[in-house]
Order: sequence, then structure tokens, then C-alpha cells
Amino acid sequence: MLDLSHDLSFQAVQNTAPKMLSVDQIAQYNTQGFVQPFDIFSTAEITEIRRYIDGLMHDMGPDGAYGINCYQARLSGLYDIATDARILDHVADLIGPDILCWATAILSKKPHDPKAVPWHQDASFWSLSPARTVTVWLAIDDADEANSAMRFIPATHNQGAMEVQQTGGEAVFHKETANAETLGKPFANTLTAGQISLHADMLVHGSQANTSDRRRCGFTLRYCPPEVQITDEAWARGVEAILCRGQAGEWATHPRPENNDITKTSSPHVVGNN
Repeated sequence: MLDLSHDLSFQAVQNTAPKMLSVDQIAQYNTQGFVQPFDIFSTAEITEIRRYIDGLMHDMGPDGAYGINCYQARLSGLYDIATDARILDHVADLIGPDILCWATAILSKKPHDPKAVPWHQDASFWSLSPARTVTVWLAIDDADEANSAMRFIPATHNQGAMEVQQTGGEAVFHKETANAETLGKPFANTLTAGQISLHADMLVHGSQANTSDRRRCGFTLRYCPPEVQITDEAWARGVEAILCRGQAGEWATHPRPENNDITKTSSPHVVGNN
């Protein structure tokens, strides 16, 4: 059941002098719920990041086959990606100067992975209010329609919480936005490795099975301003936020970890897949 006491409304970004995004891109985010692509990491940098993430998945064994969730406060390598100024400069144009990263996920679909990620709205399943999280999707591999790039349904971010239904067939989880096929034409979030997209937390999105011979790996990062509050104490115990820039408000935050060995720690929280 959806908790209708949460503020899941969309608040349009008011920023007439963005530093990284253009005024037109701000307008697109407001009307469509997403904006992309942006070049962040060079070929050499993303090659090194890919090597690092491949090592994390290898060390996790079978448990790392699809997702590695919420290690941003437990692994220095992921902390450093989350606090990279080039990413934060784009995020700041949408949420302002005070930036928290409260969740991350490495999401890797192997070649010929039959499982789809059903259409869904992230914030409707989170214990956060108001809904002001911006998700950054960093392409670790090239992502296109053939190897299951994430898909958005434009302009579904400002319609509030939509009804959900049980999914059919092979899927990563078993709830989906009801009647998504009536909501508009999907947009494929095609990115080359090292690029990012940004999307609003109530935008309907998902991904299809990977029918290609290529892997599709991405790193999602969830950023919000400190006005956002956690509404469930039990849920809060699994959130390890890091302060990326500015002030943290009432949030408890964690410093940069000294550890970078995933076998010496664990994930505090699991927050969903794309």
C-alpha cells in the first residue's frame, strides 16, 4: 500500500542561472522529468572505474551478480565517485547547494539476462518526504536499447503516486505501475560509458530483458537536499547518508570511510533496481 501521507508532488526547479545545465535543460527536467546525456568521466577514468566495480562484483561472488546496494559510506572508492565535483555540479543545478547522497547501487545485467525491471516510481516506495531526490545514472558500460538501457516514460513525474499491480513473467521485483502502456511512449536512456543522466524520483521508469551479447552495468546515485526527511524510524536505520556539499540539516551523515574492501563490510540497506 502507498503511504499517501507522504508529499510525493513534484516541485519545479526554479533556477534561472544554472552553472552546468542550460535553462532549456532545466525546463526539460521540469516538464519531462529527466535530462541527459552529460559527459563526466574520460575514457581512461571510466575504464579505471569499471575495473574497480568489476572487482567489487567479483569479490561479492554470486551475491554481486546484479546489484551492490548502498555502500557509499562503507567503501572509499564509491564515496569518491558520489562526491565527484563534476557530478555534484550538475545535481546542484536541480536541488541547490546542499547535497546529500543517501543511497547508491551498482546494477549489472549480464548478456542474455531474461529479467526485466518493471515500470515503477521510486519515491512511492521510499520512506522520504517530500519527494525531492534526483537520481544520477552513471553508465559504466555503453547502454542502448539492445543491451537494456533504462527507459523513462516522459512527463509521468508530476502526476503523483500511480496505482500498482503485480507483475507477470520474469522480473526483478513483483510490483509495477498499472497500465503503463497508456502513459506515453518510452524514451531509451542511451548513454556511453562515462556519461550520466538525471531523473526525478517519481518518474515512471524500468528496463527490459538484456537480449544482447553485451553486459549493461550502471551506477545509480540518489541525491537530495536536507529539506527531505526520513519518515520511518526502522527504514532510517538502514540509511547511511554522506554529505557531499553544503549543510546536512537534521540528517546524520558519515565521513569518508578508510575501508575499500567489500569483503570487510556489508550493505546496510537495499533500495531497488533499474
